[in-house]
Amino acid sequence: MFNGSGVAIVTPFTNGEVDIEKFKSLIDFHLKNNTQALIVLGTTGEATTIDGKEKELIIKTAVQHVNKKIPVIIGTGSNSTLTSIKYTKKAEELGADGALVVTPYYNKATQPGLIRHYTEIANSTKLPIILYNVPGRTCVNIDPETVAELAKVENIIGIKEACGDMSQILEIKRLVPADFKVYSGNDDNVVPICACGGNGVISVAANILPAEFQRMCELFFEGNLKGALELQLKYKRLVDLLFIEVNPIPIKAAVSVMGYIENELRLPLTSIEENNMILLVEEMKKLQII
Repeated sequence: MFNGSGVAIVTPFTNGEVDIEKFKSLIDFHLKNNTQALIVLGTTGEATTIDGKEKELIIKTAVQHVNKKIPVIIGTGSNSTLTSIKYTKKAEELGADGALVVTPYYNKATQPGLIRHYTEIANSTKLPIILYNVPGRTCVNIDPETVAELAKVENIIGIKEACGDMSQILEIKRLVPADFKVYSGNDDNVVPICACGGNGVISVAANILPAEFQRMCELFFEGNLKGALELQLKYKRLVDLLFIEVNPIPIKAAVSVMGYIENELRLPLTSIEENNMILLVEEMKKLQII
């Protein structure tokens, strides 16, 4: 699918509506700054607050504007298998290059349930599927043995891992085929996961640091661990601040400070608290992002 930094892109809103022109400007920003993949309608894109017609417009815009320059991967996960299948089929119909499918939330599926869930989604499409394990949000972990079983499905090609457990990452790498992709789902784990055999990151911070996070991956893959680690440490404080409130509250504030979008979210998410905004802006100035 891709190696390096893919951005979990924000969805711009203006006066409550999806702002397609600002979305196109964001895409241009990433194309100019060497982002390796565009991940649309994920957690950072506030997908759960976006209705079907809006999703279709967003996917069409991304696919047409990117125009095959980089992969466009659509978040199609849900806590309903049938709904995930519907979203995945729609993404394929609209020309997406892949689907990112989050673990079903709230239901608390068993491991056999996860195997059936993901297998049925994969069998409904020809798109490459990336699993998304984020137990901090879903309350369910995809066990390494489950990942290994799912890796046997032809078009399940990788996983975005946000468990934060390097031992689990290593166990996944031990069990899956060599060509099965593992992406960091945490911006402070890029170098550690690459060191465990990973392929890069699906990044929140890349919304404001696309070139830098891609360079971090490139340096690692070139064998320059020192250089990659220097970048990881350089941006550690900023990454922490980007999660000082629940994602995507801080990253939308950061992108708005750069002038690309309005600092607007859909309820139940609300704008960043003033004291946290001050800390975020101070760090962005320190790093000369603004």
